[in-house]
Amino acid sequence: MVYMFLNGGGMRGGDIHHQLLGAPLVKETNTAPKYRFYSVDDRYPVLDPVDSDGVAVAGELYELPMETLRDSLLPAEPPEVELGVIELEDGTPSFAVVLRREFKCQATLADISDIGSWRKYRATTG
Repeated sequence: MVYMFLNGGGMRGGDIHHQLLGAPLVKETNTAPKYRFYSVDDRYPVLDPVDSDGVAVAGELYELPMETLRDSLLPAEPPEVELGVIELEDGTPSFAVVLRREFKCQATLADISDIGSWRKYRATTG
C-alpha cells in the first residue's frame, strides 16, 4: 500500500475518482508550503516543486495498492504530469502527480497558488 495525494479530478466527486477502485480516503490534508499550483489549460491542476515562494495546496490523501496506482490511476493522468514524491504539511512523504519539466514552457499554465485549492478555483471559473 502507498499514500497518494490527490488535488484534482481524483478527489471525491472528481471525474477520475473511480480510477481509485474504492481505495480509502485517509484524510483531507495540505501539502507543505513548497509548491506552486497551476491550472493546466484550465483542465486539471498540477503541483510544481519550488525552492522559494511555495504555498500549501489542499487535497485528499488516499492509501491504495501499488497495482491500482500503476494500472488504473496513472494511465488516466494527462501526459503533462508524472509521478513524484511530495511532502505533506505534517512532514509525511506521499506520491502525487507533479508537472513534467519539459511541459513547463509548452502547456498553458495559470498560477492558482493564491487560491491553493482546485475545488475553490473551479468554483470561481464556473
